Amino acid sequence: MTQTSTSAPFESIGISAEEFKLFQQFIYERVGINLSEQKQGLLVTRLNKHIKKLGLRSFRDYYDYLTRDTTGHELSELINQVSTNHTFFFREKAHFDFMTEAVLPQITQTLSSRGELDLRVWCAASSTGEEPYGLGMTLMEFLGDRYSSWSAGLLATDVSSQALETAQNGFYSDDRVASVPAHLKAKYFIRVDETTWQVKPHLRKEITYRRFNLMNKTFPFRKPFHIIFCRNVLIYFDQQTVEELIHRMYTWTAPGGYLFVGHSESLGRINNPYRYIKPSVYRKDGL
Repeated sequence: MTQTSTSAPFESIGISAEEFKLFQQFIYERVGINLSEQKQGLLVTRLNKHIKKLGLRSFRDYYDYLTRDTTGHELSELINQVSTNHTFFFREKAHFDFMTEAVLPQITQTLSSRGELDLRVWCAASSTGEEPYGLGMTLMEFLGDRYSSWSAGLLATDVSSQALETAQNGFYSDDRVASVPAHLKAKYFIRVDETTWQVKPHLRKEITYRRFNLMNKTFPFRKPFHIIFCRNVLIYFDQQTVEELIHRMYTWTAPGGYLFVGHSESLGRINNPYRYIKPSVYRKDGL
């Protein structure tokens, strides 16, 4: 006798205009992302299975669940679902070249002359780790044998717990490390199997990963940073949110320090306290 399946087919949960507005407001207030009307279908597609997994029956039920959660875990899960975390090693390579050729020589020479061997770098939207590891390799290659005499660790933050976990583990497929030059791959990666690489421990231990929301009104740092990378995240924010964030970052930039934003991003339309250096590179006067 043929046995038929008793499992019910997956039925998509729809979202009303009122529910979508609730999520638009919630996401904007919590992480500063403007979710346009064109993203309604994406929100429904990506959240359907997650809502059902939680045993909920509607987007309104999920919204209520979100607002009751005080741990921040569900907010992180929501961001995991609606963000793409698209990145790769040495993305926008001109920034890394400029760091090596101009920024690091200038900053390290000034700090050395003061006897301050403390170089502080913040990757403010670290995603799955490709950017902070690229920064770590750049620092190590520039300082060479001097690296051990410097306090030159790197802080990497992101709002997504899932992305941070990937970054901390440091496992990447062949295609993900394809943009890493061969000599750096040999020096900073180890092959795990036929298709996977892992960042070597001596680089992984130099990066501190923390979950952090850039929309926080206060930043919990002890000292300002000499270099801040906040790339390809400002495009998700409106002008007012960008301006407020840039002013908070300016406060936590050391005099003479640099801010790097994405090549597709510009601070030209806002009240920007930094001095323009070149496209997507800005500096705080001083030193």
